[in-house]
This record gives sequence, C-alpha cells and structure tokens, in this order.
Amino acid sequence: MDIPPEILAHYTTFDEDARLRSGGGLLERDRTRNILSRFLPPARATVLDVGGGTGVHALWLARRGYEVHLVDPVPSHVDQAREASDAQPDHPIAGFVVGDARDVPFENASCDAVLLLGPLYHLVEQDDRVAALREARRVARTGAVVVAAAISRFASLLDGMDRELYMDPAFHRIMIEDLHTGRHTNPTADLRYFTTAYFHRPEDLPDEFEAAGLHHKATLAVEGPACLLGDIGQRWADPHRRELLLEAIRGIETEPALLGASAHLLTIGTVS
Repeated sequence: MDIPPEILAHYTTFDEDARLRSGGGLLERDRTRNILSRFLPPARATVLDVGGGTGVHALWLARRGYEVHLVDPVPSHVDQAREASDAQPDHPIAGFVVGDARDVPFENASCDAVLLLGPLYHLVEQDDRVAALREARRVARTGAVVVAAAISRFASLLDGMDRELYMDPAFHRIMIEDLHTGRHTNPTADLRYFTTAYFHRPEDLPDEFEAAGLHHKATLAVEGPACLLGDIGQRWADPHRRELLLEAIRGIETEPALLGASAHLLTIGTVS
C-alpha cells in the first residue's frame, strides 16, 4: 500500500474511535448514521466499509442486520474492529482486510453498497480519489449505492475559530494553505492539526463521482453550521435538544450556500 507514513503514524497515535464517541464527534457519527439509514438498501444487504477504521459504523450496521466487510489501511484499526466485533457475537462484522481503497480484494459486482467514510480525506491527488471511487463502482452491483465522506475546504478555518487555533502561527499557515489549495499538511507534532489530507470544495465532489462512472445523487452537509457549537456534549445528553438539532441540520443539508460551512460532507452516488 502506498500510504504516506505520517498518515499511518497519526492514526496509530490518535484515538479515532474515542473522537467519534464524544463532543462534536457524536454529531458527526449520528448524522452520518442518519444519512446512511436513508440511502442504504434494506438489511441483509452486503456492505463494504472501505476505510472503516475501528468499526464504529460497521459494528452499528452489523447490529442492524447487514453483512459488513471492513477494509482499512491501518493494521491497529483492523485489530480494534475485530476485537469489538468479537464482543458482539450475535452481530459480528463478516470480514476484515488490511487494504487500500484504490485496490480492494473483492470481486466485481459483489456488494449492494460501498462506503468510503475516510479514504477521500487522505488521497491528495484527484487521480487517486477517482481511482478509489472507480474501485467502489467496480465492486458494487448495478443499482448499488456508493457513499463517500469528504472534509470541507473550510474545515481548518471553522476549527480554528472554534478553538482559537489560529492564534498559533503554525496553524495559521496551515489554515491559509488549506483555503488556497485544499492540500492540508501538518509540519508540527500537534495531533490537533490533523495529518496529510485533501479538503474538498462541495461543488467538486459531483465531478469526481461522475469521473469514476458513478451517478451523483446528492452532496449533503453532515454537521452543518452546528460544527461550531462548543456544547455538543451537553446538547446530545438531552434527547429533546438533540432531535431538534438534527431536524434543523437536515432542513439545510442541501443548501448550497451552507454546504461549505459543514466540517464534513457526504456524497451519495449510484451504479447504473
């Protein structure tokens, strides 16, 4: 696998699983699941979770009755996912592979849905991103759905304002480069500043899907402007406030003027 060492080092050190179980990660996780529930085929379908990390979404889908196969380039992530799957023996993940999104070891037209909830983050070159999407199309059956996550071009700006990270000159330089080119690099040792990545403009995602031979259906905001809320943990602890917030985000999830204000985007395509 041609994975830059700094990306592997980041995910070996940073607790990605914990990130999605607290604070703003709860909003990202639950909104992603809400969107998947609307677009995935009914349970018992075969879902390939490429870049599935520690299995946060794969485990949830398995509990809902899907046959889920997880692929991730970070060996420690795959080990964590396997251990977590063993802990829910009535609803296990069906398979595990340490692998690359651009070359997954699955047969043509073997899956009912393909998720790429991370690979596009770290494929800096457009040709590589299209290759990953084309690979998803290859293993997906006709009519299957492909769902890919992307980081917004403005994510560093939003995060920098939320946590005042821009006060650090090193982060300020990173933020300006992100805005100009979309290419995110972190020359520091600060894990808060992420690792090598590509940050998308919302309008570029349909073109990449179409270039891979996928029919673009929608690009949706995951968090929307709520990514700037500093008290997500408190709001999530109150079911009523949580549901009202989710309803509000869904109401503006396709609004072009606000797509870039979401830290993460989900793009949905189909195979024809």
